[in-house]
Amino acid sequence: MRNRLLLLIPFLALIASLSACSGSSPESQSLVIYSGRAEEYMGSLFEDFTAESGIELEIRYGDSAALAAQILEEGENSPADIFISQDAGALGAVSAAELLAPLEDELLNSVDKYFRSPSKDWVGLTGRVRVFAYAPDRVSNLPKSVDDLTDSTWKGRIGIAPTNASFQAFITAMIQTRGEVETEKWLRAIVANDPKFYEKNSLIVEAIDAGEIDGGLVNHYYIFEVAEELGREINVENSFFAANDIGNLINASGIGKLKTSKKQEVGAELIAFLLSQKAQTFFLDEVKEYSAVNPARNPAGMIPLNQIKAPAVDLASLTDLKRTQQLLIKVGLL
Repeated sequence: MRNRLLLLIPFLALIASLSACSGSSPESQSLVIYSGRAEEYMGSLFEDFTAESGIELEIRYGDSAALAAQILEEGENSPADIFISQDAGALGAVSAAELLAPLEDELLNSVDKYFRSPSKDWVGLTGRVRVFAYAPDRVSNLPKSVDDLTDSTWKGRIGIAPTNASFQAFITAMIQTRGEVETEKWLRAIVANDPKFYEKNSLIVEAIDAGEIDGGLVNHYYIFEVAEELGREINVENSFFAANDIGNLINASGIGKLKTSKKQEVGAELIAFLLSQKAQTFFLDEVKEYSAVNPARNPAGMIPLNQIKAPAVDLASLTDLKRTQQLLIKVGLL
């Protein structure tokens, strides 16, 4: 209990100091949030923040990439105070346009280095790991690399979600590490192997459980989400690829303040709350994602982040989604 209180002290102190600076005018006690994370993941936390702080939140939910594009189009006229993204690429795109404000040192230093923007204008909230989900009763030889999935033994047996932001972030990371030519070769080989296409990761997991396919590329937490939705154990497990394979990409959901916001201190209060022990425990226990504050803490059923042999990828550089989407169109996946 004492250790938990010690963990809370820096966040409570930060929130108290920021509250003193934020003023008491009605305008300063509200925030407009563009959230690329769905209400099911963020809604209760937003309600708790308002209940505890008195700060009202106007939340606009949407696709992370679409909201980033909207912010870029709005520029200095954006009404948003805060941008929350489900992946680092969308945050990086807004950061590259110099539309995010520098974050306070207390916020930056509270997050693991992997989840900090080099430009110091956004931080991760959670870690999200790419995995190969599979049916253990139908898959005996697990792939050691995403390249193995182009083998004829997997023809017609795997699912992918090319329109989904997490798959596109994975392809963006592949371009960064392998180059566009090699990434195109891999995509064409995957297409030739007759994969099944799905709109989102959860549908891939459901299809594996139903026996429609034997495996798929998803984020780690979807097997827990689908099992909870179905109210039963499912015939799906997660596996990792060999060390440094791009299939083990660790991405992040994250948050930043818009430079044009006149509510910088109030925005920092919200970020401090989402990095607090309470919020991070919610992400771990309820959303089943890793903590950006303490990666040594892992969701139930998952190994710690430091045991995942992830590739060396700069999250801040996963910004060129347009290039990725053009490549996906070129190979017939969009």
